Amino acid sequence: MCRACVVAVAVVVLAALSAVPGTAGAQKWYEKAVKKVDAKFVPAEAKPGETVTFALTVELNEGYYTYPTAQPDPGAAGMVNVLKVPKPGAAIFVGAVSDGKVQTKAEPELGIKELRYIPGTATYAHKVVVSPKAAPGPTTVKLTEFALSVCDKSNCFPPKKVPVEAVLKVLNAPAVPVEKAFAEEVKKALGE
Repeated sequence: MCRACVVAVAVVVLAALSAVPGTAGAQKWYEKAVKKVDAKFVPAEAKPGETVTFALTVELNEGYYTYPTAQPDPGAAGMVNVLKVPKPGAAIFVGAVSDGKVQTKAEPELGIKELRYIPGTATYAHKVVVSPKAAPGPTTVKLTEFALSVCDKSNCFPPKKVPVEAVLKVLNAPAVPVEKAFAEEVKKALGE
């Protein structure tokens, strides 16, 4: 086979592979679009029973945007990021996730009157109660799933599952009463 023919075949094969989901080429959008995905607890240390915030920040490069975890318009229901919290342990996730600052636009050609999206940096916040039964010391909390959806002006890319974890230090102190707003959720999580 001629050298030019081999190069041509190689180019066609590489192009075909980059279009197949699950291959390295299919995820190149992530490296181009995402600067950083980071999670932390605020504050990073707390007594058993105290409420902290799990903050997940997604920083995108210029020209890219992402989505909240819920859309009010049924036509946009699939245009979300999936954030699944772990089962109760030292950290008990309570209430609903907050999507931070979202922008809205209409997408009439898709039948969407209100599409929520987040350009630049997205910060998702979720309240967490430190279990009144938590042992003192650092504990690593991993999300069960974070599926990130990103678009640019021309394309929306297949969601990518991104591992997310943060460390929470449980202070060696007596448990404090759980906030009234979350007391029932915590009791249920602890099986009380």
